[in-house]
Amino acid sequence: MAWVETIVCSAKKGVDARLRRMMKARQEFKRRQAGCIGAWLGLAPEDSSMMLIQSVYASEADWKRISKMVQSNLDVEDGGVEGLLLGPPLVGIFEISDTELMDMSF
Repeated sequence: MAWVETIVCSAKKGVDARLRRMMKARQEFKRRQAGCIGAWLGLAPEDSSMMLIQSVYASEADWKRISKMVQSNLDVEDGGVEGLLLGPPLVGIFEISDTELMDMSF
């Protein structure tokens, strides 16, 4: 079973471009790690400060390992994203079968 991480968040006024850059860097970092099947970021059409961030991992262990790598590398380097968020993000972790995942043709 693959693990899908889904985050919906919004930036504080005036820092949306910075938060977008930081989140894009995190998604690019994840994509380069073994165990990350895919990672992308989408913007709301009517509000570019609202983002949908999704990552797909081969397993729970890969999700945990890569998340710790983001915290220990990128968050330490740039201070993390929490101070740029308008409020708490909506975060969900979902399992998807390998068969269904392969039907998506990443």
